[in-house]
Parts: sequence; C-alpha cells; structure tokens
Amino acid sequence: MSDPHPAREKEDRRTFLQKVAEFIHPGPDSRDELIETLAEAEDNDIIGADSRVMLEGVIRMADLSAGDVMVAAPRMDLIDIEAPYDEILHVVIQTAHSRFPVYEGDRENIIGMLMAKDLLKLQRAPELNIRALLRPAVFVPESKGLNDLLRDFRGTRNHLAMVVDEFGRIAGLITIEDVLEQIVGEIEDEFDIAEEEGDIFALADRTYRVSGDTSVERVDEFFHVRLAPDLASGNDGDHRFETIGGLIAHAMGHVPKRGERLTLAGLDFVVLHTKGGAVRWFKVSSTPSDDNTG
Repeated sequence: MSDPHPAREKEDRRTFLQKVAEFIHPGPDSRDELIETLAEAEDNDIIGADSRVMLEGVIRMADLSAGDVMVAAPRMDLIDIEAPYDEILHVVIQTAHSRFPVYEGDRENIIGMLMAKDLLKLQRAPELNIRALLRPAVFVPESKGLNDLLRDFRGTRNHLAMVVDEFGRIAGLITIEDVLEQIVGEIEDEFDIAEEEGDIFALADRTYRVSGDTSVERVDEFFHVRLAPDLASGNDGDHRFETIGGLIAHAMGHVPKRGERLTLAGLDFVVLHTKGGAVRWFKVSSTPSDDNTG
C-alpha cells in the first residue's frame, strides 16, 4: 500500500539530512560568525569582494532603523508653499534633488511632496497652482527597521519618507537611496567623480567647481593663495585641516548647508552639494579684492 503522505515523508527526510549536515559541519551561531564566514568565503574565492560587502550590508541592515540613517531635520531641504515660483525653482536647481517636502507656515507642518519634474507643468500651464502638484507625504517612525522600510518603498513606489520621533515631531527624512547605500555602499550621482578624474573643474561662467575633499594645499596651488595657513598647518590648537571641506566647515563654525557662502583668502566659496553631513562640492570664484594673502 502506498504512503498516503509522500510529501510529508520527503519533507521529514530532508530535515533529517539537514540535521546530519549541521552536525558534521555546524553553521555560524551568531551574526558576527556569519560575517566571518563571508570573509572566509571571499578568501577562498567563493564570492567576490563586492558580493561580500553587499551581503554584510544586508546582515547589518537588520539592526538599523530609519533614525540611524535619516537626514536630520536641520539639514533637510524644504520648500515653502508660499514661496514665489522663481524662489522654488532656485532651490530645486541649487540642491539638485528630485523630490522635496513642502511645508506651510511652520517647517514642522509638512503638507505634501513636490516632484521637481512636476514644475515643468507650470511652464506649460501657468494657471496651475503649486498645491495641485503636491503628492501625499509618507510618515514613518524613527524606530522603523530599514528592512521593513525598504519593503514599503518597493511596494508603494515612494522614494522618500518623513521620519517622526516619539512625540510626533519631524525628526528628519529618509530616501530609498539612503537605505540602499547601507547595502551597496555610497551611490554615485552626477556630482560624484572618480578620484583620478580630478577635483577642480573650470565652469563656463569663469568660476570653478571644487570637490570638498580636495586638499588645502592643492587649492592653494591652483588659485595661488594661502588659505588660513594657521588652520591648515595645525597651529590653531590641535586642529589640522587637510581638506578644503574641513577647513571651510571649521571657519563657518557649523556643518555647512547648501547655498551658504564664505569668503576666505580672496576666494568666494558657495556650498553646492552636501551629503552625509559633509560638503561634496563648492562653487569657487575670486572676489573683487586683490588681497589673496589669507
């Protein structure tokens, strides 16, 4: 007589074989051991270095929440619903984002999201109101796990969410790019360049685009100036600033935001692009003054 439950027998046999295999060669018992196993697999040429990094990112991401990787509220680029169209367009161009939270009255009062591409509709139909272009804003708690958040992003096709704290206040924002970077590392955009491609670029308006991690020495040499020699050389207490981004942040006294400006040693520095709390690009031009001695 045939077994009325062949599938169950097969399932039980597979489980038994798995137990035998685990007894002969036990697997990792903790997350750290699993990561060590991945490192051994790379050493044995079973997986490549990039694959190991991504797999480790997936494992570590399980411990992270939205609050761990969000852009904090003070550093968010927001749009005021009452701002003139030209002002809104300036913010969109300067920040180079594709999506913007929109507030009314108070920055805590987020009323929707504006897609940069939707502004083109106003060019064709000026009678439209900005409010008509807004899309619903998504709100998530700081404690929401990145695994769950990524699943929500994929399911709803939203790419940005507002993060709220336990009291319901806006704590920051998080994008799908912020989540994916925990797995694949930093995602390059149009502002990113390979190290060997250089760090100072001449622009058509006779200004220059300078990477924030360009050395102070290179900027001095290129522009024939001396940028705060005491700060750059380490004579200012224990400070020593090797990059122009670090030097400018220290001179400003806070983490620079897009659009902020500082004049130093006859050069005008405008923050073009920031990421992760650091300046990625400056726009640099000579000031009318001829005094470039710092």
